Amino acid sequence: MEKSAIRYSFGGDEHLFAEIDESMSLEAFFRALTLTRAVEQLALPGVLDICLANASFQIRFNPDLLAPQTLLEQVQLAERHASADQILATRIIEIPVLYNDPWTHETLMRFRDRHQDPSATDLEYAARINGFQDSEAFIDAHSGTPWFVSMVGFVAGLPFMYQMTEREKQLQVPKYLRPRTDTPRLSLGHGGCFGCIYSVRGAGGYQLFGVTPAPIYDPNQRLPYLRESMVFFRAGDIVQFRPIDRDAYDQALQEVDSGAFALRIRPITFELDKFTADPEGYKHYLQEVLYAD
Repeated sequence: MEKSAIRYSFGGDEHLFAEIDESMSLEAFFRALTLTRAVEQLALPGVLDICLANASFQIRFNPDLLAPQTLLEQVQLAERHASADQILATRIIEIPVLYNDPWTHETLMRFRDRHQDPSATDLEYAARINGFQDSEAFIDAHSGTPWFVSMVGFVAGLPFMYQMTEREKQLQVPKYLRPRTDTPRLSLGHGGCFGCIYSVRGAGGYQLFGVTPAPIYDPNQRLPYLRESMVFFRAGDIVQFRPIDRDAYDQALQEVDSGAFALRIRPITFELDKFTADPEGYKHYLQEVLYAD
């Protein structure tokens, strides 16, 4: 398949934006990943930050040290010489989820006037428009396939996740008609084709499906898996959701409070060409790696 031309534009005096593709795909992500790594290796004086997104990236630079046109020419040169990486050394992570929990349920019911279907819950609405018989069938589909973290941002530590299945099988749900002014911390959200975990309490417009007990952002870095960074997720992580009941959720909260809570995390080498050739088979391979003793 022929690659689309990368579209470059400047944002003010200090930002260069590169749009890899108009729509998200793992191929677009890997192309952006390859190019941002190539730009990092250039170590250009004046480059302050390189931010990778779903199908794009942005470079912040100091125009007093690096002329905008010079930066653009260097990035375009890197683009011509960079060969797209197809292999990524990363992690696969199990995230426990209490679906249809009382806290997100209470919140979403407060904001039904901002929703497409005020008579249904977010799960019921998502199940219906995706052709599932009921919410439980939708939950099975949501938790039955791994998710790829394509970017982290919007608020500190929030992962945007892309479902790792054939495009025609991806769950898609629109955002609220108008955003909520409240969203519980660690809620699972969904908007368009993207899932997310709200790392902090605040406003939000994604549909709400459940909540995880696992902290993913902590400036105090109390838990072992947050010692390396207060932001847990990074682009390229693979997430497998695991439904849990209220008792397991409460037990996990006690472990969080005591500092004993841990996540199941396994190193893995993700190969894009193998996933593209057999998404269903590769899903089972990922799950086998995650749950291997």
